[in-house]
Amino acid sequence: MKREIELLAPGGDIDSIKAAIAAGADAVYCGLDRFNARNSAANISFDDLQGILRLAHKNHCQVFLTLNILIVESEIPALVVLLNKLVNTGIDGVIIQDLGLFYILSNFFEGLKIHASTQLTTHNEGQIRFLNRLKASRVNLSRELNIREIKALTTTAHENQILTEVFVHGSSCLSFSGLCYMSSVHGGNSGNRGRCSQPCRDEYLTTPEGNHFPLNLKDNSAYLDLKELAEAGVDSLKIEGRIKKYHYVFSVVESWRNQLRRYYNQNSLNTDNSELYRVFNRDFSNSFLKGVIHKNMFIDNPRDHSAIHLSERNGSSTDADLETAKKEIYDDRTELIARIKNITEQFSSGKAPLTLSVSGECGSPLKVSVKTPDTLFDLLSAIHLAGTGAQAINQEIFLKRFKAVNDTEYYIEHLDLENLQPGLFIPFKELTFLKKKLLFILNNSKKTIDPIDLPVLKKPARRTIKPTLSVLISSQKDLYLGQKTSAAVYYQLPDSFKNECAELLALFQENKNLIPWFPSVLIGEDYTAVVEFLEQLQPEHLVTNNTGIAYEAWQKGIPWIAGPYLNMVNSYSLKAVKENFNCIGSFISNEIQKTQIGNIRKPEDFKLYYSIYHPVVLMTSRQCLFHQVTGCKKKMIDDTCIPECAKSASITNLKKDTFRLEKTKGNYHNIYHETNFLNTDVVTDLPDLFSGFFIDLRDVKTGTKTGTGKSGIIKLFEDLLNGNPGSEKELKLTIHPTTDIQYKKGI
Repeated sequence: MKREIELLAPGGDIDSIKAAIAAGADAVYCGLDRFNARNSAANISFDDLQGILRLAHKNHCQVFLTLNILIVESEIPALVVLLNKLVNTGIDGVIIQDLGLFYILSNFFEGLKIHASTQLTTHNEGQIRFLNRLKASRVNLSRELNIREIKALTTTAHENQILTEVFVHGSSCLSFSGLCYMSSVHGGNSGNRGRCSQPCRDEYLTTPEGNHFPLNLKDNSAYLDLKELAEAGVDSLKIEGRIKKYHYVFSVVESWRNQLRRYYNQNSLNTDNSELYRVFNRDFSNSFLKGVIHKNMFIDNPRDHSAIHLSERNGSSTDADLETAKKEIYDDRTELIARIKNITEQFSSGKAPLTLSVSGECGSPLKVSVKTPDTLFDLLSAIHLAGTGAQAINQEIFLKRFKAVNDTEYYIEHLDLENLQPGLFIPFKELTFLKKKLLFILNNSKKTIDPIDLPVLKKPARRTIKPTLSVLISSQKDLYLGQKTSAAVYYQLPDSFKNECAELLALFQENKNLIPWFPSVLIGEDYTAVVEFLEQLQPEHLVTNNTGIAYEAWQKGIPWIAGPYLNMVNSYSLKAVKENFNCIGSFISNEIQKTQIGNIRKPEDFKLYYSIYHPVVLMTSRQCLFHQVTGCKKKMIDDTCIPECAKSASITNLKKDTFRLEKTKGNYHNIYHETNFLNTDVVTDLPDLFSGFFIDLRDVKTGTKTGTGKSGIIKLFEDLLNGNPGSEKELKLTIHPTTDIQYKKGI
């Protein structure tokens, strides 16, 4: 018998959850109306959740709750209220992104299993170990990985008692998840808050290559790759689609369930995936999984491809043939919707009714007979009923004491006190004892956990801080800046590290003042090369935007600072990295605004940093962004593309928003905002909070112009931090145009 692999389905609403269960899902993931990364889905209420848990567990299906967004400080109290309720449910796991939430769950809510969201961009072994220390029980691996990389990470995960899950079907993001700020900057709808407006799928002015949707990827489907995924050891196959309708969920889950059955029964896999084309799709690609990243992963149309596929399958290409195909698809879906509705109507997602019959007479125990749809049992008090006391038992008192039952998968439908002798008394604590016994039984012999209050985080004593300036460079021609200023100089290390390891090691050994700055993405051999680099260099300290490097720095006793792309937005995220990994300081995310920053309580002996001037990276992609824009003589990315290619271009959408595409040697492709970020207000808005402010002087081409060289720019910012009169005005006159939209809007 082959090892069984979990089939994990999306549930954007109750109908979709029912459809997933009916189609054979082993687990569903769904979100409540707060704290989840699909705000555009219908989502469910907490009361809905209890009924869904009952329905799912009755059908041998697990339920995972998505809490996978960044949590700002003001939301922590409401989040704790929710967690106090969740810990007493039968929820099978919570999916999270925020490092502060990892800290809260692992320290105060150990009864909840932690699943690491795809938003954490997990793609190297160090990140697996980092998450293990934060008590993750499973991790969703980055969507960009190939089967060899997935197998290696799954091996590491299993060595650390962590399960792995992989997205196998549905929409593909062009950016590494968790590192996309495109929607955040353009419209204030942060993808890290579940509000992505998908500007990557917008229509753009026709590119030189003749495309209108140059950033639009085909959907992902690994339907034909099940055997390879199973052999890689993957524990869960995850289907994307919490904003899809229930007929989509049913059809895709059913197709995958049938494919799994064929695999388990040692039959050959189904090589016909036409059923998956009958519901919404943008055509399909498995290129990331195959490790063949090529031009054909794009499609110049973000709308449903079903009718086009059917028309092409029938060998037809005329407009009339396409209309015929659309009619067939429409009729097919109408029939499918009716069939699934008929199936799911047999599923009740409501909470189960309870009848409580209370009886007893003076001098005897209080008896509570409990009737559920499935069983009948009695509870007896340890203390006998008495004729005197504080307040006689009546319906109002009983319902008040037992109201917590209505927060379970059950609700009190009827309370019968006819067989209880009137005017009798019993201590309230005894009623509470009976309530807890009832909750224990109803919750599958799981003890009720009393609500907890997080310890109040005290604001550190106010101390006058003279913030320092730090500068980021990425070219050896800028090394002279270290002699021109007292500012700390960070040196950006490349994504493709393995090709430059020896040269970079020599560079840092010769320039002891340089501080290594590690990128967000380090995959496979590049990560391995960085580990060796750290071992040999042993820097005095470093900055990292990758949690795998954070783990390695901690292991090697190297002081480290959390970079701006680790998305730190609350006090508990700072505690998580300080207490678990000896982090000495952290950048605060540029996505949050003044009040959200000001609410953060930094730990003692911990430094905060903020980037006040930088080109605004909107996304980082493993795909080539120039195929659809300016074209490329290569149809696919090969071993020379990342280390050697250097290109730039721009695209403009129909709203007249312009984006800068840039590929530098040794790095993945990036999209930048048209103008640089400049925030001088934060210097005076939040005095004595930040130990240092940061400026990015890498050679990234944007529409921002500077009227002076890099030494001059540093001098302008030094004047600003020194409070020189007129320095802010002079800085803004010299560097323009700029934006500070994220600081104004926040998340």
